[in-house]
Amino acid sequence: MAQTVAEQIVQLLRAAGVERIYAVTGDSLNHLNDAIRRDGHIQWIHVRHEETAAYAAGAEAQLTGKIACCAGSCGPGHVHLINGLYDAHRSGAPVLAIASAIPSPEFGSGFFQETNIYKLFDDCSYYCEMATTPAQAPRMLQMAMQTAVSRKGVAVFGLPGDVSEMDAEKGASSHNVYLTQSGIIPSSGELAQLAETLNKSEKVTIFCGIGAAGAHPEIIDLANALQAPVGYSFRGKMAVQHNNPNEVGMTGLLGLPSAYHAMHHADMLLLLGTDFPYTPFLPDDTRVVQIDAQAERLGRRAVLHQGLHGTIRETLAALLPLIQPKTKNEFLENERKLYAKVNDRLQSYVTDAGGENKIHPEFVAAAIDQLAPPDAVFTVDTGMTCVWAARYISSTGNRALLGSFNHGSMANALPQAIGAALCAPERAVVALCGDGGLSMTTGDLATIAQYKLPVKIIVFNNRSLGMVKLEMEVAGLPDWQTDMHNPDFAMLAQAYGLPGITVSQPDRVREALSHALGQPGPVLLNIMTDPNALAMPPKIKLAQVRGMAASMTKLMLNGEFEEVWETIKSNIRHAKELL
Repeated sequence: MAQTVAEQIVQLLRAAGVERIYAVTGDSLNHLNDAIRRDGHIQWIHVRHEETAAYAAGAEAQLTGKIACCAGSCGPGHVHLINGLYDAHRSGAPVLAIASAIPSPEFGSGFFQETNIYKLFDDCSYYCEMATTPAQAPRMLQMAMQTAVSRKGVAVFGLPGDVSEMDAEKGASSHNVYLTQSGIIPSSGELAQLAETLNKSEKVTIFCGIGAAGAHPEIIDLANALQAPVGYSFRGKMAVQHNNPNEVGMTGLLGLPSAYHAMHHADMLLLLGTDFPYTPFLPDDTRVVQIDAQAERLGRRAVLHQGLHGTIRETLAALLPLIQPKTKNEFLENERKLYAKVNDRLQSYVTDAGGENKIHPEFVAAAIDQLAPPDAVFTVDTGMTCVWAARYISSTGNRALLGSFNHGSMANALPQAIGAALCAPERAVVALCGDGGLSMTTGDLATIAQYKLPVKIIVFNNRSLGMVKLEMEVAGLPDWQTDMHNPDFAMLAQAYGLPGITVSQPDRVREALSHALGQPGPVLLNIMTDPNALAMPPKIKLAQVRGMAASMTKLMLNGEFEEVWETIKSNIRHAKELL
């Protein structure tokens, strides 16, 4: 019996190392689904929403560095993939999305569930093509997968349902996917110029992003030679923070005053592998040098003294012999002292654990950091949960931290945890969920139960869209429609067949976390955190202070005296940061 296109595709996916497909089957996907069932080597992970499929695949690709696969059937299935694919694409995750489609003779007729995949996926993929004949299918699939792994992003392979049933034809291309690793080093002249600048600069600060992953020894050697403090972005934290005596933390909306100070008091700022988007947090009167493996990113966030195209590990290895070690360390020591002072302030939020149903989220995050294994994978929702993870979850050199750091979408933590648990079953996977984010993805608690994934789901339940509330308040607006009328998440988890526990007292937090992390299977902890806890950015502008004051005044004028008082009580410690 002749091999079908669907069977051929399964064969090619196996050869490329694809181990699972995250999808909701149906209609145009059914023949591919059946081919996978009969083959028996690739898992079909039945998620409850295609957005979850794309997020899970993106998490798998980021953790393994290999291609991961998701799929959506024609029409709505395509649209549901979009948000997760945007996140994967912007995160540099090599993801293959199989977009099955309506019967090919019906293209352009306005047929039921017809979508134009070229327009739909254009902005969130490097490759998007539709195979309309059996001869095209293997070649297009190979090109899609090769594009995904080579350019580190999303590739979309369109497959009409009728084509998947047809007899396969031999493709004209290789059946393999070539995952190669290469280093890029700037020219000797550019390196000499950079070394001259660094050697003449008295106060250098280094700031690292995710592009610096894998270059930890070289970064430490360079920082020691230059007597330079080292800051990092949220995505770069796990790669840079550990065993780093020169670290001064993060900057940006989630960061700390120490990193901001070190960057603004240097006479030279060296950006390594970062596309840090928050330009207000970058200095505008300091010489800036940027090194990045993607040359198109050079200079788009700051005016550069020099921009170099290079991978960080290889570039620093070539640069280090040209550096003249500095003997004066006054700048570094001052920044270290400031960082120590900032850390002391952060601990004041941890030692005060809060009260009943108002558990301080900082205390919860610090407890998770202390109790989680040194090789844990953390997934973190966008919003206030991101703030607590950024400030209190520490790097060990073996931990991983995934979030929607570039796309900034809500509801990413649970789907990413699914992908992480499947591709790294030997590691603890901890999903740090906001109540707003979890509310969007509760259906996929069923996926966790169905596949018995040992995900520890920690819900920071502050009964509000906390980050949005803060945004409104600093803009001088009273928060409006940010309150969350939540279900009992513990009971909801139990309804899905998962152990669910609500924690409302601070003195039960560590015990509950220890119990959850010690369980072999999934657990959901619904922790009732303080809804009035605020996260101050590293640099507080006068306009933000005025905005907060105006917001509180408007609330009082509207009779919301209790909310104003609770906000003041919960955040009185921030007064230190304004002094």
